[in-house]
Amino acid sequence: MDRYERINLLHRTLRNARYPVPLQRLIDELRCSRATVYRDVGFLRDFLGAPVEISDDPPGFRYANAEADRFELPGLWLSPDELHALLATQQLLAKSGPGDFLADALQPLRERIDGLLSEQAGGKRWPVERIRVVTSGTRTTDQSAFRLAAGAVLQRRRLAFRYRARSTGATTERLVSPQRLTHYRNNWYLDAFDHERAALRSFSLDRLDSARPLDEAAIDVAETDLDQHLSSSYGIFSGPPKAWATIRFSPEAARWAAEERWHSQQQGHLLPDGGYELRLPYSNSRELLMDVLRYGPDATVVEPASLRNEAQIRLRLALGNYTG
Repeated sequence: MDRYERINLLHRTLRNARYPVPLQRLIDELRCSRATVYRDVGFLRDFLGAPVEISDDPPGFRYANAEADRFELPGLWLSPDELHALLATQQLLAKSGPGDFLADALQPLRERIDGLLSEQAGGKRWPVERIRVVTSGTRTTDQSAFRLAAGAVLQRRRLAFRYRARSTGATTERLVSPQRLTHYRNNWYLDAFDHERAALRSFSLDRLDSARPLDEAAIDVAETDLDQHLSSSYGIFSGPPKAWATIRFSPEAARWAAEERWHSQQQGHLLPDGGYELRLPYSNSRELLMDVLRYGPDATVVEPASLRNEAQIRLRLALGNYTG
């Protein structure tokens, strides 16, 4: 009996019971272990919202009488993250159409995903067309550059390329030891050790030109060092945090800002006036200010002073485009 069948049977059993159902009876009827019964009951109560009551002597479960008749299993059991993962994977697989050398190899995986979605729809066809996964801000990455970068990561070979900086437009020659590929905000980046600068850097793959793998083996940077350097500060503009930013949101924007996850180390609290204050580390102000300024007048950089001054300069320059 799979989990879908067990949850349905458990739901029917508890809904129809006038007294707590003994634990041993559930073990026998569901044909599973004691631990599995407790996991399924926890899933039913905590994830699906069932009004489960627990009795200790003897161990058993029941639905609260006042709510037993009103509660029904939802038509969708997947969490938002699980649903997004399945649908995003299905859409990616759908892009390998006839003639793609991966199409036949991926077909069993596509069928398995369709089966999982069907299970969530009670055995019926899942109406995929009624759910959309929309991406935005996706850049065009040269397939050759992507394959060379990915190959260098997997084969642990150094990579040489010309890199066009987005901020200045300047082109520089780079020699790197690739460490890993990162997919961030719908775009691909190469995390690598830059030999000339003797430091870790992240390179947007859509800015690579004339990439060529070298015979020389790449040096390996410890995973802990990669995470500390590339994941400890705000966004893809990584590096050790240089400062902590404090951002204050108006009461009108607080309800959205308080629910957003900007950084793994962020600290936030509601203010007496209904606003919201957020603190987070950053190493490069550019991407942080991009996210702050999208809130317009509903977000204010409080500190540090350097970040606040930079925000003021950006706003004045923007205003200058609308004057005269």
